[in-house]
Amino acid sequence: MPSFHRYKITIEYNGACFHGWQRQTNPLKGDLITVQGALEKAFLKLTKQQTLVEGAGRTDAGVHATGQVCHCDMEKYFPPLQLRDALNFYLQDQGVSVLEVEEVDHTFHARFSATLRTYHYHIINRRPPLALESERAWHVKTPLDAGLMQQAAQELVGHYDFSAFRAAECQGKSPMKTLSRFDVAVENDRIVAIIASRSFLHNQVRIMMGTLKRVGEGKWTREDVIRIRDSKQRPLSGPTAPAHGLYLTGVQYD
Repeated sequence: MPSFHRYKITIEYNGACFHGWQRQTNPLKGDLITVQGALEKAFLKLTKQQTLVEGAGRTDAGVHATGQVCHCDMEKYFPPLQLRDALNFYLQDQGVSVLEVEEVDHTFHARFSATLRTYHYHIINRRPPLALESERAWHVKTPLDAGLMQQAAQELVGHYDFSAFRAAECQGKSPMKTLSRFDVAVENDRIVAIIASRSFLHNQVRIMMGTLKRVGEGKWTREDVIRIRDSKQRPLSGPTAPAHGLYLTGVQYD
């Protein structure tokens, strides 16, 4: 029997408050403020022990989450609700909230046990500037045709080599990914894309959204998206959409 208790933790956070998920140090500035770092500091205050927190998705700076999942191991047992409330006490006013805590089997791993990750991407399509959501959606002034974007998005659903939608610094072992869903819907001036896959390449969702924006503007067609996909060449695809429009909304497990 393991001598520790493993907890599955579901959180939300405002990406504008953090330099991404992963703990990191800047040679000039020291430790940067990250979600993983904030959680581990909260555990240190609570338990007086170092606690490693593993996340399901390593979101970049500016990317938000409403359903990020992480796990940690603790020697001392805490009732899940008590642990949730204690962590939120130490995390208050930092832009991150613990939504749910569940004790799980020691074989559970937030990252490697995940079978599906879902992201939402928000675009607000209007000329006036954003007073309330400037850090929570991509502001696009040019009129977009969400119907054309939806049609083109279907050419990215399935199992493909996504090299054309991969950041140059991506360290993924293989460019082959399987998208199970890519839908684009519009409500008033808000366009929301829902993208689901077991895993993604670095910046894949944001590059795909930058590509679909050009389709929505009428600059590219559905056939262009197929051509770009099959080219496997990053310079042929669209720009990388801003991080602040992206949300990790859910992680599923068997």
